[in-house]
Amino acid sequence: MSTRRTAKVAEAIREVVSSTILFELRDPRVQHVTILHVEVPSDLRTAKVYVSVMGTDSEQQLCLHGLNSSRGFLQRKIADKLDLRYTPVLTFVLDDGIKKSIEASRILRELAEQGEFASDGDAASPVESGEPAVEDVETDD
Repeated sequence: MSTRRTAKVAEAIREVVSSTILFELRDPRVQHVTILHVEVPSDLRTAKVYVSVMGTDSEQQLCLHGLNSSRGFLQRKIADKLDLRYTPVLTFVLDDGIKKSIEASRILRELAEQGEFASDGDAASPVESGEPAVEDVETDD
């Protein structure tokens, strides 16, 4: 099966799951959740749904538990809206990449406020400082 088809199916699953959570799911545990992306193998029998949840660790775990409890409902919505031979079994994975990028941004902002980190405008380029560019450096190969 082509990777183009699996990518289309993954995107369609992401859209169905996202809209179902937003408009139809009534579980109070599932709040502040974003569906980042979906990975589907070539047999289309499973789907790994990567989610980001804003909140404390306990709120994230509670939301993940709520999503796992709603798995059958979400799979039924996928079966209704997508014309697939098999309905993929959903697995929810907490992706903390956004949380890590926010933390890195916060650290960089603190360093900039303390004067320990030069912003892009403060750093001199190699051309302005008279240093040779990386491409201009001769090697003895």
